[in-house]
Amino acid sequence: MTQTSRADLEVRRVTRSYGAHVAVAELSFEVARGSFFSILGPSGCGKTTLLRMIAGFIEPDEGEIVIAGQAMATVAPNRRPVNMVFQHLALFPMMSVAENVGYGLARRGVKAGEIKTKVEAMLARVGLAGAGSKRPDQLSGGQKQRVAIARALVLEPALLLLDEPLGALDLKLREHMKIELKQLQAAFGTTFVYITHDQSEALVLSDHVAVMNAGRFEQVGTPQQLYYHPATPFVAGFVGANNALTGRVSRVEAGWLEVVTPQGLQLHARPGAGALQVGDTATVFVRPEAMTLARVTTTSPAAPGPDGAEVTLHGRVSSLLFDGANSAVLVDVICPAPDGNAAVELHVALPQTGQFADLTVGETIACRFDTQRAVAFKAAA
Repeated sequence: MTQTSRADLEVRRVTRSYGAHVAVAELSFEVARGSFFSILGPSGCGKTTLLRMIAGFIEPDEGEIVIAGQAMATVAPNRRPVNMVFQHLALFPMMSVAENVGYGLARRGVKAGEIKTKVEAMLARVGLAGAGSKRPDQLSGGQKQRVAIARALVLEPALLLLDEPLGALDLKLREHMKIELKQLQAAFGTTFVYITHDQSEALVLSDHVAVMNAGRFEQVGTPQQLYYHPATPFVAGFVGANNALTGRVSRVEAGWLEVVTPQGLQLHARPGAGALQVGDTATVFVRPEAMTLARVTTTSPAAPGPDGAEVTLHGRVSSLLFDGANSAVLVDVICPAPDGNAAVELHVALPQTGQFADLTVGETIACRFDTQRAVAFKAAA
């Protein structure tokens, strides 16, 4: 790989094991120069191990890591063109903000006058002009976060690695810092590699997201691709809220198929990746916001639309979950073959038109969704 490559990071068939446990399994991917790339996954999926290998804190058992055109196999962590921001920031409490930001430059032997100039310019760029003389304990959580980022960026790394950096912040500040981080990355043009288990952070911040599970990437794509076109059932279930209904495939047509649940519900959905045949067990995923509500006076259990165009399910409101724009309703579906041990409950987004402001628990409601807004995958054995 040459310096003219448009990738700031290449990971080539990297594997890392701890005894019998494979934390990262033959993983390969690239991160484009100047992009914001997130690795999203549950705890224990291997994402922090991967980040620490990129930083050089641990070595891969197999494979190669290339940063800014240079193979990293023999490069120590402190010699890599990489800096890291941790969840707990690790600011030096007895140093001023300016001393914290300039610490890495001082370690490199940069002259005091140049350090002062670079630190002042960096603090101005992160919105902390004039804060250099303050101590970290005089700053808000968001300001501390910006100091940690400034301390990393002042060293002009090819990659900035961020390991759950917003995890310790309260919800409101976390939402604010998501916007700030996105704006900072765009302003500096530095390549960010961001680790998180929070899907909202990954979707809001990133140009591309890798969804990681059990040491492997299930899918890499834009936030929109992951959300609207999940490649695997894990991605469908992990990224965003979803209703998951499992049954047997009873019909396969061009562009859609029919799945019948054990409770007798007939569901139509578009097929996801992987072939599905009549008789296969499949799970249909349909998002709460993809469903529309309508008041009804009859309680016919279910009515698939013509040619698989739409599915209508009837049910009774079991709970109202008010959360402003994120309000939802839980609906107990009326099934042709009810099963007390396996009732069907749907989570449906409540539209903010005011039309259902007087909806009450126990009321009968119709839930409709377009076949193309639902996706079916072969169920795990």
